[in-house]
Amino acid sequence: MPFRIAKTLVVESGHLLTKHPGACRFPHGHSRSIEVVLASDSLDGRDMVCDFKAIKHLLSAIVARYDHSLSLNTADANYPALRTTYGDRVIPFEGVDPTTETLARTIFQELRTHLALPPADPLYPIPAGVRLERVRVSETASNWAEYWE
Repeated sequence: MPFRIAKTLVVESGHLLTKHPGACRFPHGHSRSIEVVLASDSLDGRDMVCDFKAIKHLLSAIVARYDHSLSLNTADANYPALRTTYGDRVIPFEGVDPTTETLARTIFQELRTHLALPPADPLYPIPAGVRLERVRVSETASNWAEYWE
């Protein structure tokens, strides 16, 4: 029987949706909750899937870039100027709008890649059998999108 654990972090981030017909096509921000669920068929030597601190290290490294940033479709005519002006605080989404759905997918893919790397802190490893199950991103208190493979 598999075990599942989750960790949630909150970031303040902005975006604009160039393909949207309404007000969302203008710059606006959200307090986003980003929840990660990990699963394992067994527990480690500490009787855990992994320590929550290990997940926090892993997630923080990825999510920090979204905090106080503006996510933007690279096809947006203003992308080059905004990227030049604000540098890495403008997060490129290659040819897609940075919707909550695409953000969940992007974070999932980044986390999956980072799970294969050595731990940031060797005292808090993520065991080899642990797998990323899903990423849920909440845009508001009543809206969220989820991605899994």
